Amino acid sequence: MKIATWNVNSLNIRMPQLAPWVAEAQPDVLCLQETKCVDENFPVDALRELGYESEFIGQKSYNGVAILSKFPIIDVQKNFLDDNDESPKRMISATVNGIKIVNTYIPNGTDLWTDKFTFKLDWLLRLRRYFDDLCDAGRDVLLCGDFNVAMEDLDVWSVPRWTGKLHFSMPERAAMFNVKQWGFTDLFRHLNGNVQEFSWWDYRAGAWQNNHGLRIDHIWTSPSLTAKSKSCVIDKTPRFLEKPSDHTPVVAEFEI
Repeated sequence: MKIATWNVNSLNIRMPQLAPWVAEAQPDVLCLQETKCVDENFPVDALRELGYESEFIGQKSYNGVAILSKFPIIDVQKNFLDDNDESPKRMISATVNGIKIVNTYIPNGTDLWTDKFTFKLDWLLRLRRYFDDLCDAGRDVLLCGDFNVAMEDLDVWSVPRWTGKLHFSMPERAAMFNVKQWGFTDLFRHLNGNVQEFSWWDYRAGAWQNNHGLRIDHIWTSPSLTAKSKSCVIDKTPRFLEKPSDHTPVVAEFEI
């Protein structure tokens, strides 16, 4: 079973790239972030033609997450249970082929200790409580998405440039580590060792051309699912296309 995550940075803009990519990569499940699409405009029919059913929650111009699957999607939850209609659309969970999949677009935040930064830290606390309250660490659970946090020195192109900055500050990394301690394994790092690869490059300052990136898109797995893992790779192919997303897919394969 192949599961992928991709921040597409606007689904409708990226559909001409997504369609050939899924035809080539053939993921059984594709988790999308930053769809930037209200629910009534979500391309359900176009995705069904590609072989995928979809569950989604979105907003115009920003946020939005979706799970696409070749298997039935059941037990769907959109956002946290205590969110309301006005809450940012940043999380969707479902069970697919026996795997509990939690797809997240974790808040970006702004400068340290601004309101948006503390919102990010609070959101991560709520995510940890979600797993404590509603998930079983003894079962197959997968957390994925755009985490907006680089966890380790290898996950940034320059440690001196990024130390103390947004996405690589100690408060963010500690909050994300608290989520990880629920029982998750960083699957890319687990299977690839100390390889340095990135999943996001700024559009500015030649970041892509100079490989000045961050690894902020992740697939994390519970112990039982980690034991079934075969591979986890970052597929840079879509980043070479004209007008790409600034993120590229991460793809994991499991013996299910």
